[in-house]
Amino acid sequence: MSKTYDVKTVVLRKNIELEDATEIVEEKKTKPFKSLLSRPKKEQVHIHSVKLYYECILMVSGKYIADYYRKAIHTISVPSNVKEVELGDGVFQIRSKSGFERAFVGKRGKNKIDMKLEEHVFVEEEDELAFDHHGREIKFPFKVNSKTVENYPKRLLQKNEPNVKRPEMTYDAALDKLQSLLKKPLETDVRELSEEFVLREITEVFVPIFEARVIGPKKKVGIIRIDAVRKKIL
Repeated sequence: MSKTYDVKTVVLRKNIELEDATEIVEEKKTKPFKSLLSRPKKEQVHIHSVKLYYECILMVSGKYIADYYRKAIHTISVPSNVKEVELGDGVFQIRSKSGFERAFVGKRGKNKIDMKLEEHVFVEEEDELAFDHHGREIKFPFKVNSKTVENYPKRLLQKNEPNVKRPEMTYDAALDKLQSLLKKPLETDVRELSEEFVLREITEVFVPIFEARVIGPKKKVGIIRIDAVRKKIL
């Protein structure tokens, strides 16, 4: 059974209307039919339809916390006349020097002691990921604030329901990707590992996109997509 999550819904405001989008399409309508050798004339291509869609970008953010012990070797330098060091119940011998080292540093060279210890390690990593509505990872390109979002997102999506493209990726799959990003591979020799993943937020950001179907020579169909927030052809 899949878990239920508290999901925030955001709808970005469009910065162009249908008429503006149609003008852009009219200007660029030969683009889908362009090849290296030819491009049809404008009068050979007609606009079949221009529709507004709302496409979801799924965003997940969270934190990974781990706490564990790992084996480690710490090397310390001691004066040349020190032969061993006692620490707690442990006795640590000096590292034997090679003939070359003895010749190079002489008798007065410092001795080295390798202390086999255990370190108590704390890890805290946080990040966020964004996926397009097909589930491909993307860099999130929009600003989200009170000026850029619609006031009644759920109502607006309901009104446009047939033209809403919801995420094809499940929340669980998105969170798995985030966890594997945050959880760095651990050392092999660890004990008493306690780890936790803390979900910060799941947000569905719906982006208004005008999608135009254009018909070219030999009844070929082309698609032109316009990001209605950034006023650009995708």
